[in-house]
Amino acid sequence: MKILVINGSPKGNKSNTYQLTTAFLAGMREGAQETEEKMEVEELQINRLDIHPCLGCFSCWNKTPGTCCIQDDMGEVIGKLLWADVTIWSFPLYYYTVPGALKNLIDRQLPMVLPFMVENETQTGNGSHPSRYDMSGKRTVVISTCGFYTAEGNYDGVYSLFDHEYGRDGYTAIFCGQGELFRVPEVSQRTKEYLNHVKTAGKEYFAGGILSETRDRLEELLYPKEIFETWADMSWGIEKPDGEKESDALLFTRQMAALYRKESFRGKEQVLEMYYTDIDECYQIVMGSEESHVVTDGSLTATTRIETPLSVWRSIAAGEIRGDEALLKQLYRVKGDFQLMLDWDDYFGGAGGGTERESVCRQESGGKMHVPTKETNMNIMLIPWMAFWIFVGINREIGSLVSIGACVLVPLFYYQHKKTVYDVVSAALAAGFSMAALLGADERIVLPLSYLSFGMMWTVSCFNKIPLTAHYSMNAYHGEDALRNPLFVKTNWILTLLWGILYLLTPVWTWFLMGTGVKSYIGAINSVLPILMGIFTVWFQKWYPAKVARGE
Repeated sequence: MKILVINGSPKGNKSNTYQLTTAFLAGMREGAQETEEKMEVEELQINRLDIHPCLGCFSCWNKTPGTCCIQDDMGEVIGKLLWADVTIWSFPLYYYTVPGALKNLIDRQLPMVLPFMVENETQTGNGSHPSRYDMSGKRTVVISTCGFYTAEGNYDGVYSLFDHEYGRDGYTAIFCGQGELFRVPEVSQRTKEYLNHVKTAGKEYFAGGILSETRDRLEELLYPKEIFETWADMSWGIEKPDGEKESDALLFTRQMAALYRKESFRGKEQVLEMYYTDIDECYQIVMGSEESHVVTDGSLTATTRIETPLSVWRSIAAGEIRGDEALLKQLYRVKGDFQLMLDWDDYFGGAGGGTERESVCRQESGGKMHVPTKETNMNIMLIPWMAFWIFVGINREIGSLVSIGACVLVPLFYYQHKKTVYDVVSAALAAGFSMAALLGADERIVLPLSYLSFGMMWTVSCFNKIPLTAHYSMNAYHGEDALRNPLFVKTNWILTLLWGILYLLTPVWTWFLMGTGVKSYIGAINSVLPILMGIFTVWFQKWYPAKVARGE
């Protein structure tokens, strides 16, 4: 397949629209690789071409048929248009139509048609000109961004132009509002998500056509109208209505406040104080039930205070550094209520907190269906052990059979929950100890050994990149993205080690208690410390990150 990209933006490769075009091409390349079909791509940058306006002399119709009298780069363009199987027109919306240089190119296509009048029912208008060349089988894509909050209602001129040329159903269009956001690093998380949808569209187009589900995603707004228009107004860096220039830090803070999601309101107004240490400026974002606003005089009591160089927070917002990594390196500090930081994505949609919320649904490669993301569940790991420790201590034979039954049932949970290696190992070990007890092994040996094995599993996991508890606690901290959070991993490493030590010591007193009259209650006795440890774990998961955030 031969593909021609005509980049009609005066900005060339720096064009916002060109990012969408690049993503679309990436999707087409994936489709070509999967089908092992050869794909050739040629690009024409309008800002580098010498194309003069059409003179309207009609020499290309009567004096030199098929050839323009103007000697410039348009002859090469026509050659490429005839060569291509797919032509992709890429341009920003300029005054409700195409940029001027691109309009010159479109006008100069006159040599490609014959002068005779014909009717074409698929095209807009009354009357048309037949093509001088056989263009059957060629396909056309039109990709464009505009600066309005939506593309809807703003592309009438573009639709009319391409409807005339290719017919109402003769081309595929991807028109995206809020195009200027594709150059704003602070919202790159959202724009990257949209570009992934464009990439999916390219892959589907290569296979035959863009699916309706993908089309729906492409038509979704990047941000609600109110948020985008607030951002757009503030981006000029001048204050209404007097036009005074604002400081970069204040503008940045206002833009951050504009991303506030009122749906995250917790029933009580919160004040986020941003103190930019490198420039000694401080602003407060008041987050209420309906909106947020910025206070510049520092007159309110802060719920949460972030002390950071402006350059650091800009880097975090732009995705150049993760917020959690910067926090662990103590590049900034957080005082007051640390819970706001844990829920940053809920408040500001990921624009600065350094974490990305795991999507509830994941799209399969074909883009056709969504599969709910499974979560891990620590109970799957614990059930075989708890059944063994509680019931074997009461009655060896019955307890062993109950434990084995629990191990057999564990795989059934995998239909609803994500499996971990610790779930599998736990079921195997618990089943092994149950079989040993059922075959008559000394309980005073088997039971302590089971606790020792359990403790070793926890302790050994501390030598892995991701400790055991992190695989389960990540569900409460934005899913698998939490595993890339060094502060989260370190917190869980400490907890995993403490749990491992607890269960490495448990066999000692278990062995002694097995020789006493409380043997039947060992399972219950050994549940007391884990309950206390569980309470400590809940507290530590909040206390330790907050401690690090304060720079202590």
